[in-house]
Amino acid sequence: MISYQPLWETMKRKQFTTYKLLRDYNFSRGTLDSLKKGRAITTTTLNDICKILDCRVEEVLVYLPEHEE
Repeated sequence: MISYQPLWETMKRKQFTTYKLLRDYNFSRGTLDSLKKGRAITTTTLNDICKILDCRVEEVLVYLPEHEE
């Protein structure tokens, strides 16, 4: 499972709000909603986020293995 928890931590550390993403970078509300709900995003979006925040992929998402029973 992919978690975007690192993104929220990176944004907080860099004092970067979701409002700024929407206002200054014309970030899609739908994409922001997908991130908040843990849904899939494109690699293009991932690239855009890294460029905007000047960060590495690891600062946006993390893979958490699901335990199979």
